Amino acid sequence: MTPFSDTSLPLEPVPTLSPELRRVATLLAFSIFINYVDRGALSIAAPLLKEDLRFSPAQLGVLLSSFFWTYACFQIVSGWLVDRFDVHWLLALGVLVWSAATVGTGFVHGFKLLLVARLLLGIGESVSYPSCSRIIARHFPAYQRGRANALISAGWAGGPALGTLLGGLLMARVGWRWFFVVLGLASLLWLLPWFRWKPGDARLADSGTAQSASMFEILQHRSAWGTFAGLFCFNYLWYFLITWLPFYLVHERHFSIQTMSAVGGAAFFVLAVSALTSGWLADRWIASGVSPTRVLKTFIGTGSALASCFVLVFVVADPKIAVAILLFCCVSLGMGASNLWTMTQTLAGPHTAGKWTGLQNFCGNLAGIAAPAVAGFILQRTGQFFWTFALTGAVTLLGAVSYIFLVGPVKPVSWTPR
Repeated sequence: MTPFSDTSLPLEPVPTLSPELRRVATLLAFSIFINYVDRGALSIAAPLLKEDLRFSPAQLGVLLSSFFWTYACFQIVSGWLVDRFDVHWLLALGVLVWSAATVGTGFVHGFKLLLVARLLLGIGESVSYPSCSRIIARHFPAYQRGRANALISAGWAGGPALGTLLGGLLMARVGWRWFFVVLGLASLLWLLPWFRWKPGDARLADSGTAQSASMFEILQHRSAWGTFAGLFCFNYLWYFLITWLPFYLVHERHFSIQTMSAVGGAAFFVLAVSALTSGWLADRWIASGVSPTRVLKTFIGTGSALASCFVLVFVVADPKIAVAILLFCCVSLGMGASNLWTMTQTLAGPHTAGKWTGLQNFCGNLAGIAAPAVAGFILQRTGQFFWTFALTGAVTLLGAVSYIFLVGPVKPVSWTPR
């Protein structure tokens, strides 16, 4: 059996989202957009906040990384919760907690309270991806999940880009404290349309025959480990981009701040467009009768393999060619951005998608801790970016291998009845 082997699905209708599903997918995408804007707010405010509160570089570094301490660890807890309780209310509770943490940041006057706010932010945001995965697996047919996940991927790609631009403008007008207050209160507004349009009526697709599985059962499947390793490798490149790329462009390529911002914004923009397009194409391809195994492994495996040429951004001397390669890598990364979650939701099934996503996102977000730290260590030892770029490209290529060869046929796992 080849890595792409699987029986083709029966021909499905051309995937057109109903108005109800379109509203749900859009709201989920906005929740992820808000998620990434709120988590990145401290990075935007760091220069002013550091001077105002007189934090040392070490204290600022702890604050910037502390979000991932609770965010990664609570993925497992949140994944269990969303499969056991009403996911729609849990997602709303998560938004409430992380919005309150964002508002509270504007009122703190010391390191300890700010650390608590960052830890609470991580706890609140940890419910986001497991909830989205559970909702999509439960309410969206297989041939419509690509588009829903594509909108979500556009949210996390657009959050850092637009958040940085608008955040800087807002902070220049009202200061960093009111910046957090306004941002947190604006995030709470998402709850109003969610309570009105959250799914739950009979018009949305749901399966009453699928079985639920424990986390221990999930860990016994090779495909689960394939998705865990694949997301870690995917995120390794993503977190390298959002943490070290601006520094590299300014200090190594000698771009101005304005040019760096334009290049970074363009990179995130093309990634978002690629994710939207790839999710839509995957839906169309699956709807035509081609197996999800072939479709999803093609998009994710090919995208990760092409993105592994990231090292060429450093090797090429011409800055214009280097930027073109960077944009190409982001387009390639976008090919898998939405489809990797469609793969997870298909494998896990509607009643296990939350737990599987929680475990997978826990492993994936370890890259948020590893990638920036490892890059900094290598840079300090070698004095240049080559080996950081080479390692990032190699890890990304391993992600392609994981998704193609470790993950088995992409079809719902037959869990043992409980």
